[in-house]
Amino acid sequence: MAEYEADTERLMRRVYLGVREDSLDPQDVVALACELLDWFHHTDAVLEVVERNPAEVPQAEMTALARRILDDVGFDPGFDLAPERLETLRAALRVVARDLPTRGIEGEPEIETLEDWFPVGAGVCLADGERLNWGGPILPNMCDDPAMALTSLAILIQESLLERTWQVWPVCPVHDLGVHGSEYDGTAVWWCAGDGGHMLALVGELARALGRRRPK
Repeated sequence: MAEYEADTERLMRRVYLGVREDSLDPQDVVALACELLDWFHHTDAVLEVVERNPAEVPQAEMTALARRILDDVGFDPGFDLAPERLETLRAALRVVARDLPTRGIEGEPEIETLEDWFPVGAGVCLADGERLNWGGPILPNMCDDPAMALTSLAILIQESLLERTWQVWPVCPVHDLGVHGSEYDGTAVWWCAGDGGHMLALVGELARALGRRRPK
């Protein structure tokens, strides 16, 4: 089983890179489909690949079949094969970092990959060396959408600070309630549940909503 998983993972990575870089080798797709078929992955795409002569399948059609197979098995390229995900997360951190001074946190935080987790995720390291990854890291597939990445990062930072300090942050100055990172209308916001719910601020614009006051 370990050998099968290693072979399948290797083939999935090669097929993914082939699709991504427009250099797909049809034989890699056939080899992957055969490995999956041997272990009872009888999806339509797998069966179509093993039943057809790869020399007669147009490249665009083979690429589409490869994508379907990767989707069928739930392959995720992680951060290493899709480095743009880390760039999306770093961009999100630059936005969230604008809110941290309202919590008394100065300096530039950084994204760090957490190799000890499976799958490999990402956490935040503050300028003073404190690491924030309470509740589990940011997973790579959370970074395919910028709004999701920003929302997930705001929640991670908020919950990690709460766990370490037992102090609620941020707090709505109108309702004196702790607000939560949330996605509203495709945008990451700080959301307060008071009076039926309202947006306190966009993530990154908290200082303006709080009148640049820091919490007690």
